[in-house]
Amino acid sequence: MKLLSYFRGGAFQRGVHPPSCKLTAERAIRRLPFPPRVTVPLSQHIGKLPRPIVKVGQEVLRGQPIAKSDDWLSVPHHAPLTGVVEFIGLRPGMRGTWVESIVIRAHPGATQEDLWGTPRDLSQALSGDILQAIWDTGMVGLGGAAFPTHAKLSVPKQAKVHTLVVNGCECEPYLTCDHRVMLEQADDLLVGIRYAMRATGAVRAIIGVEDNKRDAVAVLRQTIARAIEGGGFNEGEIHVEAVPTLYPQGSEKMLIMALFGAEMPAGGLPIALGMVVSNVGTLAALGKLLPAGQGLTERVVTVTGSGVARPGDYRVVLGTPLKFVLDYAGAPAVDEMDARQVILGGPMMGQAIGSLEVPITKGVSGVLVFRREDMQEREGRQTYPCIKCGECVESCPMGLNPSTLGMLAAKREYELMGERYFLSDCFECGCCTYVCPSNIPLVQQFRVAKQILREKAAA
Repeated sequence: MKLLSYFRGGAFQRGVHPPSCKLTAERAIRRLPFPPRVTVPLSQHIGKLPRPIVKVGQEVLRGQPIAKSDDWLSVPHHAPLTGVVEFIGLRPGMRGTWVESIVIRAHPGATQEDLWGTPRDLSQALSGDILQAIWDTGMVGLGGAAFPTHAKLSVPKQAKVHTLVVNGCECEPYLTCDHRVMLEQADDLLVGIRYAMRATGAVRAIIGVEDNKRDAVAVLRQTIARAIEGGGFNEGEIHVEAVPTLYPQGSEKMLIMALFGAEMPAGGLPIALGMVVSNVGTLAALGKLLPAGQGLTERVVTVTGSGVARPGDYRVVLGTPLKFVLDYAGAPAVDEMDARQVILGGPMMGQAIGSLEVPITKGVSGVLVFRREDMQEREGRQTYPCIKCGECVESCPMGLNPSTLGMLAAKREYELMGERYFLSDCFECGCCTYVCPSNIPLVQQFRVAKQILREKAAA
């Protein structure tokens, strides 16, 4: 397969420029205290649920496997705390449904060190061994998609990968967890990149970072220079490229367009172009966990917004109740007068939640809290009929027609949306809803349409 050349300064067409609001970009990552109990949902990834391998009343160590995966599109889970299994059953989930979960009560006197796991040397390991090691960590994409990382890095026999594209764009407003990871865990990131290259067979890696994060670009280039000097990488094997700041630059399709000027076919994946894309947070975590032989028990989360007194990027134990996080960050309860809405993820693609009992999971990159007065203008807008202005068409990075899709959704013509208007190519970036002068909730309509089509297909 031909090795595509890359160029500097490219950009995809369309997109939007929302205010960045990166309030926490200059603040170092801090450790959030360990909560008295955690709730570990089994559904923290795309694919089949793992099965619990612990029982109520059993004592567990931090990092100990507590759920085992028996399917390739599944991952195991590990105990985030040293403590006692208190409950196994249904608990509230972030999507409003109750999900099978494991609740662990922390031992009050435990140091909460991650003592489970055996250090291992993977320097000479084959691709299959590295993929198995990644699977054992329970790693999923930490950028929000939560796709099992071992499956994403597994290359089909008929395909060949030449380039690992490392996504450091973090284009969502407010979120800075990836930015801080690039600044503070650059060495871990390079270790993770090396493992991912060997797992996929890639001969080079390119880190794409939006040009509003020049400090991260500088730190990564310095770290790469040291790694090349020390023999960790060959000259020309790994690069960092600053790409234009434009939402949704963090989409893998858009990043590939910006770096290579190559367009992925409709319904296609990066592997069709000889590439695999992975998030910087995911690879940095792998760079730390794989040599230690440990599982994923925590992640960095941006906690910010106008309703937060102590915004920052926090290292949070998985399963920590949202209320515990907000109390520590100085955010009032969502039902108080000066707080209105809590969103998990970013404001463009995140999800508003209605309960503070939901836990932090592997795919949660941010917690945003907005006060009532911040939301009044948006909530007070009335929805009007489409005026055919074309703003949504001009902003859609996939070149779709959100206006037509929206009118079909209103008429419940879901099959037509999928068959003739490429609904499946929409990755729900929210650009159309953001620019719509009629305040039509387009992306929300598309999510409903996709869900209905999935249910019909399953039936």
